[in-house]
Amino acid sequence: MAPDAEKERAVWAQKNDPRVTRVGRFLRKTHIDEFPQFINILKGEMSAVGPRAERPEFVDELVKEIPFYSMRHVVKPGMAGLGLVKQGYTASKEDARVKLEYDFSYIKHQSLRLDMVILLKTILDTITFRGR
Repeated sequence: MAPDAEKERAVWAQKNDPRVTRVGRFLRKTHIDEFPQFINILKGEMSAVGPRAERPEFVDELVKEIPFYSMRHVVKPGMAGLGLVKQGYTASKEDARVKLEYDFSYIKHQSLRLDMVILLKTILDTITFRGR
């Protein structure tokens, strides 16, 4: 992100976000910016697959505005998630509402097969540069 990209408050990321530097755009396209999450997985703080964690700045607001939003926290957050592969990154409260439906679907239908499908889709998105 460019210096002082969020001076006043946290802002949802948008497609072709003007706050992103050229290096940041490359990191996002190639998903290299996701690699540090592997450390969290190794530490047991995250799963490889599960509901994608949201920025803490937005969680309090989403819990207040979207019924049952906090229920997505009954499972560990994941680096890859059904909402991410089906809908993409969250750019608004409405996106968060849609992604919550995918999160609940994942929680209800958790299985090794579903995890493998999500991981495969995530890998395909990575090697075809479908990141934001």
